Amino acid sequence: MTSQELEDFGQQIADQAEAFLLALQAIAHEEEAGSAVPLLLLEVSQILLAGARLGAQQDFQPETEYQPDVGPDPDLDKMRLLLAEKLGDIDTYSHNFEPYDPETLPSQISDDLTSIATDIANGLRHFRAGNTEEALWWWQYSYLASWGSQACGVLAALHSVVAHDRLDREFEGEEEQVEAADALLDAAGDPA
Repeated sequence: MTSQELEDFGQQIADQAEAFLLALQAIAHEEEAGSAVPLLLLEVSQILLAGARLGAQQDFQPETEYQPDVGPDPDLDKMRLLLAEKLGDIDTYSHNFEPYDPETLPSQISDDLTSIATDIANGLRHFRAGNTEEALWWWQYSYLASWGSQACGVLAALHSVVAHDRLDREFEGEEEQVEAADALLDAAGDPA
């Protein structure tokens, strides 16, 4: 990758990172809780696309052995609490961190999203400080080591909620149609 291609790629990932962080904050502060799950599903899908692009690249190498200090992690606890409140009973889900190990563990969507956001924000701070290679290394490393798996778990949980909401509702509608059809058949068979 040429230095210009590296900068362009870094900018694309930074744009996706920033969009994810802004969207999470907006969803957490949104008054209407009903739209949170499908919007989170969309945002997690988008950040996983960025992660997959990072995972498909060569291994990025930072210029120095130790990560330069770019300041403290952002305080995302308020966002985490708002998301947990908004998600309520669906916040806790079963997550399988290693697909080749059948053990699942309880996890919280709000905690996982906050952890993902922390990793994403760290890379973004490196990028904004002008260190594209360090940012790309951090995003790639943290995607492969932690937030990629967390995002996959969150995506599966959110997808399950959306699928059950849509498909279970359609089944109930079909049940009502079957009852209406039975009533019509009964009426048609009644000679009165």
